[in-house]
Amino acid sequence: MKFGADYKLASGFLFVVLSGSLLGQAPASSQSDQGPAAAPAVTSPESGTSVSKPHDNTFVIGNDDRLGINVWKEPELTRSFLVRSDGKISLPLAGEVQAAGRTPLQLEQEIATKLLSFITDPEVTVIVEQINSQKFNILGQVGKPGSYSLSTASTVLDAIAGAGGFRDFAKQTHIYILRQNAKGVEIRIPFNYKDVIKGKNPEQNIKLEPRDTIVVP
Repeated sequence: MKFGADYKLASGFLFVVLSGSLLGQAPASSQSDQGPAAAPAVTSPESGTSVSKPHDNTFVIGNDDRLGINVWKEPELTRSFLVRSDGKISLPLAGEVQAAGRTPLQLEQEIATKLLSFITDPEVTVIVEQINSQKFNILGQVGKPGSYSLSTASTVLDAIAGAGGFRDFAKQTHIYILRQNAKGVEIRIPFNYKDVIKGKNPEQNIKLEPRDTIVVP
């Protein structure tokens, strides 16, 4: 009988020891099953926080420029607009808005002010999608003299090609560009077509600026 009591006591002690060991390991096992801590969620536009947006306060909008206008959470007001010849655009709710002569930032503020009567705290973004208002002129002995958008040509060679090339009696070595400097004084910049296409004086193939006039005698 004493032996049986000792056996039961030992068995009970072993069960307690084993149970304690397993219980002590349980938290570690549970932690490894969960894996590493999850990264914090990234706030999405649907959560109500708007993304950062560009505010351009340098470029001045002109007639024929194409603008992309976005009103936060108002898809029916988000679209492209072409600035009309009177310098205005027409938006739903906002009505007629003067765009020409203003920067994108100024136009954003103007549209937002007009929308306040309809939308609480409107957030407006204006992006210039296509610049058509900045033009240059090319005159003289070219196929199609006239006024062209800078978006179609960036250099003198581009402009000549876009204007249909030279006529038969064009003086290709005596071309010049008329440009107003910062003081408003008109300067003449020479351009020798034959030298440039041969790789000589490549610096003469200047980047055109608004209101430049290329003269091909």
